[in-house]
Amino acid sequence: MRTLRIAMAQINPTVGDIAGNTRAITSWLKEASKAKADLVVFPELAITGYPPEDLLLKPKFVAENVRALTDIARYTKNIAAIVGYVGHGTAKGIPLSSSVISGDRHQLFNAAAILAGGGIVGSYAKWLLPNYGVFDEGRYFHPGRKATLLDLRGVLIGVNICEDIWYPDGPTRVQAEAGAEVIVNINASPFHIGKSRMREQMLATRARENAVMVTYTNTVGGQDELVFDGNSVILDQGGTVIARAKAFEEDLLLADLNVDAVTRGRFVHGTKKPLHRKLSVVVDRVSVKALWRRPKRRGIVPSLGSLSGELEEVYRALVLGVKDYTGKNRFKQVVIGLSGGVDSAMTAVVAVDALGPRNVLGVFMPSPYTSRESGEDVADLVKRLGIECRTIPITATFQSYLALLAKSFKGTSADTTEENLQARIRGNVLMAFSNKFGHLVLTTGNKSEMSVGYATLYGDMAGGFAVIKDVPKIMVYDLSKFRNAQGKSPVIPKRILDRAPTAELRPNQRDEDSLPPYPILDPILKAYVEEDRSL
Repeated sequence: MRTLRIAMAQINPTVGDIAGNTRAITSWLKEASKAKADLVVFPELAITGYPPEDLLLKPKFVAENVRALTDIARYTKNIAAIVGYVGHGTAKGIPLSSSVISGDRHQLFNAAAILAGGGIVGSYAKWLLPNYGVFDEGRYFHPGRKATLLDLRGVLIGVNICEDIWYPDGPTRVQAEAGAEVIVNINASPFHIGKSRMREQMLATRARENAVMVTYTNTVGGQDELVFDGNSVILDQGGTVIARAKAFEEDLLLADLNVDAVTRGRFVHGTKKPLHRKLSVVVDRVSVKALWRRPKRRGIVPSLGSLSGELEEVYRALVLGVKDYTGKNRFKQVVIGLSGGVDSAMTAVVAVDALGPRNVLGVFMPSPYTSRESGEDVADLVKRLGIECRTIPITATFQSYLALLAKSFKGTSADTTEENLQARIRGNVLMAFSNKFGHLVLTTGNKSEMSVGYATLYGDMAGGFAVIKDVPKIMVYDLSKFRNAQGKSPVIPKRILDRAPTAELRPNQRDEDSLPPYPILDPILKAYVEEDRSL
């Protein structure tokens, strides 16, 4: 029986940190070698991190990425590896790893290097470059036109990258027609609700229609506003998931692939006829023969973790996003303005789960309109979370602002101006803590508020990272209840969840004084903002 032992290294790279990413890659490569894997696979652009964006315009950055690839290759004397990197080459469209960058003929490719025997033996350049949503690859990269096949000790492997596998008549089809038995697809696929299930449905279709095994290696981690969920997966030729890596964690997914099963299936069911193609596609076959010997190995039962529910995956994405944004930007602690409302409570809980209670500072800043209940709820919350909280009343500062502006505002009525003054005072206080102690300010506005402008510029919008900016208000409540159900006791006081939302910037204020009720507003925003429906 022909068996391919594959190791899928689901790693968490940092954009721009080529040295750190290289250390991580070589470390995981050594682990795969210890596991006696034939092939270890790393995510899309693993060396540079994803998305590298305008760093790609710096020739030195691209050159460093190629040097790193050469260094990594030295660790492949007894294993083959596929590593995502930035390839560069000439107008012929063939990615190179050692060409000189010069003049207008210089082109960049989102590429996968094939490493074996201590060197670089081949490469593949991504064909389909996404240029929608969060993707901007068409700006930086040229499309590849080469279909790469890796012949690894008698097993034919098609190598492609992320978007390439989403289309029925893309590289996967070409490679399967050319004899590929296994497709290795490397990715940097960002998280959104339901994405992992949608991916697996698509991959199952590609596997079935091409009668190939599909391995999908995804990156993991937070990178600015993006979060990558991992959930790397292997599907057999019938589209059944046979292995799945962890969600929102680094992982090394090991599996023994029965390649002969693919051959038997094709013998019984046949394969599709080749397509009539307008473009001439070069099939590049890279052979890696028995450069190393594998003693008899015990079979591996691959892990098959279950997919998370919607609330759990959203919550874990928020925690990972905060953890990585803070750590990758070299902050150690965060500061949050606590109001006694659900948004700041949710933000604080996420921060504690991401960073630990010692690294989270709360600041409670009561104004003339802050209720007694708000102060009590903040005290209850910080006790449950075990974080430090400073109380800094802003009433005197607010009154001094009013006195300062009294002559200029004479004859006018109080309105949102006076409300926003309070929010901006609070923003100043939080930024003062940031400047003095180096804390990162986490803002607490949710998606419903941000979408309609129910927020104060230079006030509650002031900060370094908006934790729940893409979470609608109703989901904030749902996430709070989900988190309260975890562990021994609830972390968010019940009264915070039961009280009507209020900014407390004027007497008896409620959000519904200015906005539709959130159960009405949130579906409208989803239809208009996310689904692009007309008014």
